[in-house]
Amino acid sequence: MSLLLNGLAASNGIAIAPAYLLVGSDLSVQKQYTNDKNHEVDRLHGSFALSEQELQVIREQAHQQLGQHAATVVDTQLAMLGDPALFDEIKQLIQKDEFTAEWAVKKVEDHYLNIFEHQNDNDYLQARATAMKDVAKRLLSHLLSVALPDPKKLDHRAIIVAKNVTPTDTAQFNRHHVAGLVTDTGGRTSHFTIMSRTLSLPAVVGTGNATKQIHDGDLLIVDGIHGKVLVNPTEDQLEHYRLLAGRFAREQASWGALRDQQTVSADGRHFEVAANAGTLDDLEDARNNGAEGIGLLRTEFLYMNQSKLPEEDEQFAAYKRFVSVMSEQQVVARTLDLGGDKRFGLMSLPEENNPYLGFRAIRIGLAKPEILRPQLRAMLRASVYGRLAIMFPMVATIEEFRRARAILDDEKEKLLTEGVQVADNIEVGMMLEVPSVAMMADLFAQEVDFFSIGSNDLIQYLFAADRGNARVSYLYQELHPAVLRTVKRVIDAAHAEGKWVGMCGEMAGNPLATPLLMAMGLDEFSMNSNQILHIRALIKKLNTRKLQPLVHRALDAKTAPEVTRLVREFVPDLKDE
Repeated sequence: MSLLLNGLAASNGIAIAPAYLLVGSDLSVQKQYTNDKNHEVDRLHGSFALSEQELQVIREQAHQQLGQHAATVVDTQLAMLGDPALFDEIKQLIQKDEFTAEWAVKKVEDHYLNIFEHQNDNDYLQARATAMKDVAKRLLSHLLSVALPDPKKLDHRAIIVAKNVTPTDTAQFNRHHVAGLVTDTGGRTSHFTIMSRTLSLPAVVGTGNATKQIHDGDLLIVDGIHGKVLVNPTEDQLEHYRLLAGRFAREQASWGALRDQQTVSADGRHFEVAANAGTLDDLEDARNNGAEGIGLLRTEFLYMNQSKLPEEDEQFAAYKRFVSVMSEQQVVARTLDLGGDKRFGLMSLPEENNPYLGFRAIRIGLAKPEILRPQLRAMLRASVYGRLAIMFPMVATIEEFRRARAILDDEKEKLLTEGVQVADNIEVGMMLEVPSVAMMADLFAQEVDFFSIGSNDLIQYLFAADRGNARVSYLYQELHPAVLRTVKRVIDAAHAEGKWVGMCGEMAGNPLATPLLMAMGLDEFSMNSNQILHIRALIKKLNTRKLQPLVHRALDAKTAPEVTRLVREFVPDLKDE
């Protein structure tokens, strides 16, 4: 009997092959104490040394099979293992609290995952969480003398089914044998997505219990387009997916032709489709996927794993790299979005009951100009090497924006006085995430050069619901009429002042939202790189004038499911989305 499992589409494509379960032994540990602290420290030394040796071998395999870009994924873990601070932190728990090495590793892992994993909208921090899990798992495997699952044992074409697939797992895959991936847990972290895309592997993650419902040898269909897994499908289902796989292959070929073209709708309206980026490595991904710019440069990567705030010159070098590589294509750099539950250990921040509503982002920048000013100077210096725009996050009042812009103007004047060149065409805008700004968008539009709608935060603030909280995550509804009305209000207000509007949240990469956003006049869509060609191909097919009746009906709808139904009826190409 056929079984359907739902998950998250992490890498596009269709795969049909038997299942191969990659499930390891139990690495769980309990709180334990030791009477021999020196022995535990020696054991910890040994686990670090063995783990580093293994990762060096895996890195070489990754480099040979997938290239330098994939090898950098393993480099992240090697850097963690080689960081004396990590070893010392674990060692201190052994010596101070007399914990066993295993429990000390677990405690440190939990500490960092608590920092990284809550950043659902930040691929870089999610990737750090993935790397930390992988490193801890490897250390524990040696401390507990438990072998890790070995992907190299797969000797036939199959679909890997696992609780979680780590970057080092994928680095060991034989591309001739692995047809696709299915996991119980996980999301679209940058490392996992990059590796699976590099191997062209359809992937569905976050199924919940695939490893318990699938047996070795079961025939699987992995639908990496829609996030579905069919177990022991019927003949009709097999035929349907064979046809779908063929259509997807043809679409992929046609999408590739769009890389060097402008994104123009069927009625000649130009839209810009850009990439969200959080590391220097994301530049290559953005260019390979036809990004027309960087719509959101998350600058937090410069502040990670630092014992002190990055110097101005270090920041300048990174921003210069981004704008130079993108050349005439715009790079929109967001000032540091630090605070709340993003701490990084750089400064003392207060504990807060509601961190998403707390002391964060521009609020910290204004309160601590010693952080904001060097960052703005670095951005201004880099502006002459390409096309740079600057935006401030989490702005809630006009006074906040004016204060931030005044600091920017002050630093620009200082640089010019010092004889340092600064571009004269820098646009200065803001993230629109706070409902108060949406309500006063007409007045804000008189002050800013552009808005970039951060749909992730805006939606959760509109519905007063933490989308990371499973109990209320159902309220995170991108296509709800309340969201659409808010977005349209912002776009209309900005256009009335001759200003442009972008969107850099998950909604920008949702194909079901694309026709609505086009018809409402959104100027720029910014998203994860792997979504760009799909959205560009969709925009090319659609006529913005003919979509106007759809928008009117969607704005008058009462529920998100009603809007979804309207979009699918109006745009037949989206009936399977």
